[in-house]
Parts: sequence; C-alpha cells; structure tokens
Amino acid sequence: MDIRRKQPMGVELVKKGIVKESDIERALQFQREHPSMKIGDILYALDVCEPTVLINAIADIVGAKGILLTNNLIKINIEDYLPKDVAKNNKAIPFDVSDGKIKVCFPNNIEMKKMENIRRLMLNRGLILDPYVTFSQQIDKILASLDGNVSEEITKSGNSDSTSITELVDNIITTGIERRASDIHIEPLQDEVRVRYRVDGELYVAATIKKNKQQQLIGRLKAISNMHQEKQESQDGRITTYENYNIRVSSQPNIYGEKFVLRLLKKNTDIRSIFELGYPGDDESVRKSFNKKNSITIIAAPTGEGKTTTLYSIIDFLNRPEINITTIEDPVEIRIRGLNQIEIGPKATFSNSLRTVLRQDPDVVLVGEIRDIETAEIAVQAGQTGHYVLSTIHTIDSIEVINRLRKMGVSDYDIGSILATCVSERLIRRVCPHCKREREFSAQEKEIMTKLMERYGETINFEGKKTYDAVGCDYCNNTGFYERIGIFEILDITDDIRELIVNGASNLEIRRKALALGYRPLVVDGVRKVLDGVTTLDELNNKLLLY
Repeated sequence: MDIRRKQPMGVELVKKGIVKESDIERALQFQREHPSMKIGDILYALDVCEPTVLINAIADIVGAKGILLTNNLIKINIEDYLPKDVAKNNKAIPFDVSDGKIKVCFPNNIEMKKMENIRRLMLNRGLILDPYVTFSQQIDKILASLDGNVSEEITKSGNSDSTSITELVDNIITTGIERRASDIHIEPLQDEVRVRYRVDGELYVAATIKKNKQQQLIGRLKAISNMHQEKQESQDGRITTYENYNIRVSSQPNIYGEKFVLRLLKKNTDIRSIFELGYPGDDESVRKSFNKKNSITIIAAPTGEGKTTTLYSIIDFLNRPEINITTIEDPVEIRIRGLNQIEIGPKATFSNSLRTVLRQDPDVVLVGEIRDIETAEIAVQAGQTGHYVLSTIHTIDSIEVINRLRKMGVSDYDIGSILATCVSERLIRRVCPHCKREREFSAQEKEIMTKLMERYGETINFEGKKTYDAVGCDYCNNTGFYERIGIFEILDITDDIRELIVNGASNLEIRRKALALGYRPLVVDGVRKVLDGVTTLDELNNKLLLY
C-alpha cells in the first residue's frame, strides 16, 4: 500500500472524474468548519457520489483495495488477531483470513507508520497483510462497538475462579436490564458459553464464559426459575426476584448442553398511546377501525414485532368505566387498572377460558392469540353474539389473515360477516437522537423510494426532506439506533371486500380491491417514516427486503 501521492486527494479525484471541482470547493469549506476531517471522509459525508465508487477511487489512488466495511463483513474475532488497544491506536480492523493472508481495513487517511506497525505484527503471526481502506466513520463505529458489544464485567466474572456462580448470573441479568435488552440468550457452544442480548430487535454478543462453568450456570438458572434440576428437557420457568421485572425463562437442550432464553418483562409499564407506537391516522380513524361491536379485529405480524403492545394500546384507548373488558393472555405481560385479566396455563387454554369469559357479560374480549380452529370458532361466535373481540395471528401481512383463518377451517361466510379490521405491523429501529448525522437524500435513495411509492399510486415531494446517518455513541451502545417504532398497514373490511371474502375470492383479488379502496401495505408507512427522519432507508430495507 503506497499512501504517498504527488497531488492532493481532491485533485486526484477530480482528474479521475469521480467528483467535480465544485464538490471539492464545498468539501474545503466544510473542512474549515471541521478541521479534523480529511477530504475523503468529507466527500462521503456530503454524499457527492455513490460511496462504493468513491472509496474504490480513493483506494486506487493510495494503492489499496476499497471496501464499505460493516460488522456483518467481519468473519473473524478482531481481538484474536489484534488486542483491542492496538486496533484502536492504529485504527486497524482485521476482518478475514485465508491462504496465509489477513485482510485488514484502515481508514482512507491512514498513516504509513501505523500501517507498517500492523504489517510487522501480522508477519510475527505468519500472516501476510492484505490492506483495504474504508471511510474513517466506519472504522470508528466498529472500533467503538468493541466496547459496546462486550461486557467486561461479565467476561471477567465468567472466567474468574473467585467469582461465585450467583454473582455471575446476577451480572448477566442486571447488565441486560441496564442495556434495555428484551431477551438474554445463554448458549452452550463447543468450547465456551456465549451470552447474547437482544436490544431493539438486534442480537449481539455480550460476553463469553469458560466451559467449565456451564453446569453450575445451568444449575443456578434452573434453581431461580423453579425448574426441575434433574430434567434434561425443554422447560419453562419464571424469575421474580428482580424489582420491577417479571422474567420468563425457557430452556432447550442442544448438542452442547442446555440453552436458556430469558425474556425481560417490565412490571407496571405505562401503556403508550397507539400514536406513540407509530400508528398512522388520528382519533377518528382509530375509532373507525377499533370502536366496534359484533366483530373481530386482528393484529398480524411475526413473533417479536409488537402485536401485544399494539393490543394493549387499543385496549387502553377503549377502556372506560362503562365497558366491561376481559383479556385472556399467555402470560399477562402488563397489568392494567380496570381490566379483568386472565392468565392461561396447563389447565386453562385460550378456548376453555374464552367459553367461561362469555358467561361473564363482557363488552370487549382480548384473546392473546388465535392458534387453532377451536379458539377461532369461539371468537367468531363471540363476535356474532354482540361482543367486540381483539386478537393476534402470526401472518406476514393483513390480507393474509383471511387466508390463515380459512386454513384453520373458519368458513368464508363467518370470516366475511365478522372480520372488521386487520392490522399488520413491523418494528424498525429509530435513529439515535444524540449522534445522528443529517444529510441530503442521495439520488439512488430518491429513485428507490419514488419507485416504491409509485407502485401504490403515491407521490413524494423531497423538498425540505432530510435523512440521517446512524453514527453510534455511548447513549445508543454505538449502534446508531435507539428504541423502535412501528410501521403499519390497515385493512378495513368494507362491504366490497366482505362480498369478495364470502364468495371465496383469492387473496390476490382481495388485495387488488383493497388497494383501489385506499389500503396501503407496510412499505408505504415505512417510506413515510424515512421521509420524516425517524429511521433510515437501509433500516427499512433490512426489515422488509425491498431491494
């Protein structure tokens, strides 16, 4: 890698036709306000051309290979090849090894001395350096994640013979709570035990623990979860010793031991309004969709996409002293004042509980999930006898709810006569408000969003619209995102759609009619939230696989 150039980087890029002189003038003006930034990084921040084209041109100038390095391109453990402090001091990211060569990525403005330091270190390990360059922002983000993704306290206690197993388990759980984890995964591997946290829907490794502590760890988790110690089979338990948290525990044997997943459920959580969740529309549209009798409303989404939270928000919207509301849940995740909440168990199924509830004079019934034909038929009967039923189903979108009920065995007539509203949703991450970097939409982003919206008869005016880059800071654990928001699609069953259902029309026919009547799929609400600066197009694509 030869980083010595006869002419400045900006001049070289203009000569290659990658940028214009006016772009360099803008970059130099920007540099006067941000003197620590180099031209290549400024041009990237200003989005003067496609990032891949820009980094490849810079790499060609400095005699290396270009790459837009992200965490998912790192195929090795960085610290197996470079200690964390060495990686940080030299701004170097090893990301792949093959055939005696190690690929190491540097920022595009790397100093020759630092690159030589890494070359010698790799030679001492018998590896030849294969240098790559990327933008400094990406290097900084990955280096920061070395701190954010590893809990040194857990790793230290997990590998220390002086730390009790009680302290270790407590460290794992309390750290998960502090980091806003929704789930903790404790996974036996071949030669270690891995601890991962799910934060804002994304899993990351928090720590690794010595293999010789595995059995003690399993024993402690079973003891505090009220599980059978002797049984080497799937079990469910609960931890109630942490203030303000009800922790559901699931164990599952695998080839290296027993894996545990802890679901962290906060007690007495305030119910967020449906509009805080990201639901489009206003009070009038919510009343139109949900304030009904003699009908069923179904929330549809895969597991972990916020269905239960949305149900709670709807119930909170409807909750008044003159309305008798009963819920049947597995489990009761949030206790709401004024509601009659039932938790199902081995002797209380959804269908059995629903039969009993209908003798309790309810106005509104929430059924946690419609899983089988028995529950579906009782829910239909409840709707047909004057009740308003709210429930969930696992499907990919709102129109697929109709097909799912058909497959369960519910008749077309019953579906058409009783189904009122189907809502589908996904959760996408919000850009962190503390570190987000504002910029203009690129030409490619505008083209993608325009085509997506035109497909459904929608237009976009980009005037005054900005987007943001997810940078990463301590507040968001160096992810660039903080918390999640829902994107929604709403299918109100009109008379025209009801007629199609009763006549056995296919989902394709129903979708065509619904689009003509104003139904819009998830992507439309998602693009609107990108335009509002709530999230990014990349995040939306990661969730919906748009392109």
